[in-house]
Amino acid sequence: MDSSTNSLDDASADGSAEFPDRASMMEVRLQAQEDEITLLKSSLADALRRIRLHDQLLPLLKQQLIAVNPGAARVLNQVCCSDGCTSSRKLSSSSAVDGICHRPTRVRRNSEKLGNPERQRKRLDKKAASSANLLTRSPSLENRAKELVTGAGSPGSRRGTYSQEMSIKMFIRGRPITMYIPTNIHNYEDLKMEPPSERLELDWVYGYRGRDCRANLYFLPTGEAVYFIACVVVLYHINNRTQRHYQKHTDCVRCLTLHPDKVRMASGQMSGVDKDGKPLQPCVHIWDSITLVTLQQIGLGTFQRGVGLVAFSFADSGAFLCVIDDSNEHMLSVWDCNKGTKHAEVKNTNEAVFAVEFNPSESANIITCGKSHVYFWTLSAGQFTKKQGIFGKYKKPKFIQCFVFSLTGDVLTGDSEGNILTWGKSAADVKTLGKGAKETFQIMKQTRAHEGSVFTLCSLQGGSLLSGGGKDRKIVRWSADLAPERECEIPENYGAVRTIADVDGEELLVGTTRNAILRGTFSDGFVAIVQGHVDEMWGLATHPSQSIFITCGHDRQVCLWNAEEHKLDWCITLEDYGLCAGFCPNGSVVSVGLSTGRWMVLDLRTREVVSESTDGNEQLSVMRYSPDGSFLAVGSHDNFIYIYNVTESGRRYTRFGKCNGHSSFITHLDWSKDGKYIMSNSGDYEILYWDIAAGCKLLRNRFESKDREWASYTCVLGFHVMGVWMEGSDGTDINALCRSHSERVVAVADDFCKVHLFQYPCPKPKAPSHKYEGHGSHVTNVCFTHSDSHLLSMGGKDTCILQWRVMGGGGGDRRERLASASATSTSTSSPEPATS
Repeated sequence: MDSSTNSLDDASADGSAEFPDRASMMEVRLQAQEDEITLLKSSLADALRRIRLHDQLLPLLKQQLIAVNPGAARVLNQVCCSDGCTSSRKLSSSSAVDGICHRPTRVRRNSEKLGNPERQRKRLDKKAASSANLLTRSPSLENRAKELVTGAGSPGSRRGTYSQEMSIKMFIRGRPITMYIPTNIHNYEDLKMEPPSERLELDWVYGYRGRDCRANLYFLPTGEAVYFIACVVVLYHINNRTQRHYQKHTDCVRCLTLHPDKVRMASGQMSGVDKDGKPLQPCVHIWDSITLVTLQQIGLGTFQRGVGLVAFSFADSGAFLCVIDDSNEHMLSVWDCNKGTKHAEVKNTNEAVFAVEFNPSESANIITCGKSHVYFWTLSAGQFTKKQGIFGKYKKPKFIQCFVFSLTGDVLTGDSEGNILTWGKSAADVKTLGKGAKETFQIMKQTRAHEGSVFTLCSLQGGSLLSGGGKDRKIVRWSADLAPERECEIPENYGAVRTIADVDGEELLVGTTRNAILRGTFSDGFVAIVQGHVDEMWGLATHPSQSIFITCGHDRQVCLWNAEEHKLDWCITLEDYGLCAGFCPNGSVVSVGLSTGRWMVLDLRTREVVSESTDGNEQLSVMRYSPDGSFLAVGSHDNFIYIYNVTESGRRYTRFGKCNGHSSFITHLDWSKDGKYIMSNSGDYEILYWDIAAGCKLLRNRFESKDREWASYTCVLGFHVMGVWMEGSDGTDINALCRSHSERVVAVADDFCKVHLFQYPCPKPKAPSHKYEGHGSHVTNVCFTHSDSHLLSMGGKDTCILQWRVMGGGGGDRRERLASASATSTSTSSPEPATS
């Protein structure tokens, strides 16, 4: 890690507090307009393809009708006219469709998506539109033509056929999506949607936020390490290896501090907006670390953008709390902890602020430091006065990263130049400054400590000091007079030292910039007790028979986790970043799809690459094996699904075919239980079906697939999961879903940091669900473990993996529920088309 890396890291805290500038706003708006145009083109392409299909079918239908019923030709003409198509319409070739651009660029996602004003405006506009997410029940042209061909529309036929062949239309962004009702549902309107009896309970949190946060690791007398990631504060017992969780925050936690009584904690969060664009106000929670009960909520509606730093006073046993928010002026305020009232407030600085603390011997004195400054504040009668530290003959560093108080009352700061500076009071220089000159704070001593930045300082009992370095990744122990005593270097793969917590004077906990927490001593070295990804994650897959799962993301890491032991089994680094993964049914290998169109197969035991291939030059989005493991389907952003024959227990792959027919990038796909068919979704909200056994043939008549059983259900568009879409959804609001292996529930990952649990199937709009919070960014993926005992969810930018325990449930599968709902009555007459 070089100095440029340190500068970027230093700037991350400053940049995270800034609003998107005008150029960024215009970029998002332009992206949204381009996406709209591309979707319109895709819709037109789909319409032209359907018209061509009808024109090809009409002569055949006429011949069949004349052969079966000579008088039916007249009826067919009426049907065609009513649907706006005539047999005389001609299309020159498929170029009419192919001439339209088919590759909409995926809408840019980031951790600030919820706070995007343009996105809020679009969402409010969609809510105002009465046609949003409208579901219409009507017989399709294909069904009506089939009635005529089979004679179902004749007076002597059973009119119940009409009811069984009904379809539902769902509209997303104005585009109609037709879904066919399965045969075993006789009364769609009578289906009752209820929340599932199963519920989720947070079991484990994987990860730690050390990449861009400071002073966020503490050790409690209970033997627990306290840290945070996403919206959860984790209390991890380092010996028992158990976790407890404080889950009262509604957005990402940014800061944390420990009360002098070693029991109470204070944690501050960011602001955000909910799914309707309503702002969520930042605040500070003061809570009991033993009972996890919230004792006080500080500053709701006061802070702007978020809470960046918090600190308790010491001299008065923690009666006051100091808070610095993320506004442009980084407002500094002092609050009464017991009453929850504001005592004083002042504008701090427009520059980034990295640390704040009360003077341990005088609560009226507060010190802040950050970009190119150290400020000494004095609070008197509700008013602040400020004195700036004078660097004098010493070089002024770009960043003052951290500080602590010595036993003598001096202030020790660590800076980006690698120095520890000792600050003290100097008497007023009356000779130079004249009468009325005041005392100043100046540098008394400079100590060279590290190569690169000093990221953290930690005081020990007896006056000793620990310092943690950035570029050199060293931890150094200093005597009270700043003489070096011991040092050690942490492994490079964990990054730089972010923060240090003292366990017992000998043993230490170390938080790193690559989101790991290490435990160890100077003598024995350090081992990781908490690890996680360091960039946005998308790929998630669970093992078919063991409690292990694999993840991959933009940090180029592929990680295998043990869900029972709650630990990382192994991790490898790739040349490109991974976006999707899938286990072979035999459980010995896993395939990983990358951002470049390349994919590879890894042996779980040896971690070696046993096979690799490249399909196109665009990113891959799905890797899915057939139920018996004989095929692998690879979904790509080049609009194709590549099919491979799998042999030698998942170690040999040969190209079998390619599914060509989508007009946008592939988003999700599933295999049928017999391994012969595939259902797929694309970026322009298409649902297509493929006969793989027949040579990757596109099934033109989607009605024929309405009763097909699917080995998995991850497609976000389909009759059985239609109810998971909220009113006003724009098509990108649901990133992933996963049906449980019992086929009782379906879990949904949305763009609003929520995990939902629905009953399966849920084919009616506004289906009720259980909703769970914890992520601080868009939830990119969800997946059940092989036994359905746990659900795994992963955040995008929050780099957090949450493991949920599935509680309750049991009794009856989805077939029994459908049967009981449909058996209430069986229609023998054709119902009129209805709108719900």
